[in-house]
Amino acid sequence: MDSINIKKLAKELNISTSTVSRAFNGNTDINKDTKERILAYAKQHNYLPNHYASNLRDKKTNTLAVIVPEIANDFFSQAINGIEEVARKKGFYILLYRTDDVFEKEVSFVNYLNNGKADGIIMSVSGESSDHNYMRQLEKKHVPVVFFDRVYEDIDAPKVTTNDYDASFSATEHLIKTGCKKIAYLVVNKSISIGKVRMQGYQNALAKHKIPFDDNLVIDCSNDEKVNYKILKKVLQEIKPDGIFSSVERLAFATYYVCNDLGISIPNDLKVISFSSLRVAPLLAPALSTVTQPAYEMGVKAATLLFEALENNGNGVAKKEHVLKSKLYLRTSSFGS
Repeated sequence: MDSINIKKLAKELNISTSTVSRAFNGNTDINKDTKERILAYAKQHNYLPNHYASNLRDKKTNTLAVIVPEIANDFFSQAINGIEEVARKKGFYILLYRTDDVFEKEVSFVNYLNNGKADGIIMSVSGESSDHNYMRQLEKKHVPVVFFDRVYEDIDAPKVTTNDYDASFSATEHLIKTGCKKIAYLVVNKSISIGKVRMQGYQNALAKHKIPFDDNLVIDCSNDEKVNYKILKKVLQEIKPDGIFSSVERLAFATYYVCNDLGISIPNDLKVISFSSLRVAPLLAPALSTVTQPAYEMGVKAATLLFEALENNGNGVAKKEHVLKSKLYLRTSSFGS
């Protein structure tokens, strides 16, 4: 058989196309032996049913799109696990799109999905522009959106975040209480909402303890590891902070690499704390102090809100803002003489 579809499969097995469809959809009103025979034949011929086609009549895809800046980051991988768990129980698939923090990619993905490729979208934004008209087109097509972690404040959609201000304030204050007077704040994108909120927590903690804010200690980094290494090497050699508060996990790793190469002792010479959901943070040398977000729970909440919107025919959900609490784990990297 050159190619196979549901009609050909049904003909070969001498059964109806509706029986074949029910077998693939997991319906219980089909004989077990018949179902196993259908699935075995399909596997033998490498046939994977196109669930999009079976849903064209009601214009549903049983698919959720998840748009994130990166996947390697433990936070996003855990959040995706939470989303997938909820979607799977609802009989939905997920399509994953990675923007690499490139705004043009985000716009391209959203425009593509606006043409009926997914029933709803869960996203953590890139945030490189103030023009979000492409997002408003989704509302016109009745495609529900839920933001998590990184959000667009000007878009009216459910948002799942954490108490970033309080967490940043507490992390900075911890460094101050351990004796730090010159704390560098590492950030990738100050323009997005989460970057602004975390930086405000940092600034207010300094103000509370009467430590002057120094803009030179706000270190703009990038998504390029080699570039970040050069930036941080210069900072540690020339500015010489005694504390590092990293708003992004990978910048803490970059700090570790640079300190190792320069012979800077953590925590004796430099104390470090970072936002991070890395499960092996306690195993690093030294163990990394972290602000850990409930990533999996955020994914579950975001997916639950999206299904609530879908079940409400895209008319929104009752509560738009959901704030979960992060935890501060103090370890060796932020203690010491």
